[in-house]
Amino acid sequence: MIGAAHAGWRGAVGGILEATLAAMVRLGADPSRVVAAVGPCIAQASYEVGADLHGTVLARDGADSRFFAAGARPGRWQFDLPGYCLSRLHAAGVAEAAWLGLDTLAEEARFFSHRRRTLTDGGPIGHQISAIVL
Repeated sequence: MIGAAHAGWRGAVGGILEATLAAMVRLGADPSRVVAAVGPCIAQASYEVGADLHGTVLARDGADSRFFAAGARPGRWQFDLPGYCLSRLHAAGVAEAAWLGLDTLAEEARFFSHRRRTLTDGGPIGHQISAIVL
């Protein structure tokens, strides 16, 4: 069995990872035998966020403050999205999960990044696609 989910910060906070795992369990998967990978995504060093994201994450669980570091500007934080997703997967019962270590913002030659495009006032539009296979 194989599954895939896209989890930006809103989806991750909203439980898309747990919902995907629950759907797999309904089909017969054992969470303790699931191997999960967090694919290319924005890394903490690249992901400065504001009070809206910070507040939403902490409103769900104050202990998740560990996924934030001080930002370069006042009222900003660096959010560890891959670490947050891995933590949510482990809490849901996934025994083995890892991030591929690919930063979509920093690796411009490899990945399109909407955030990079927004921060640089334009540039080419792009899309990403992921595929999983057994």
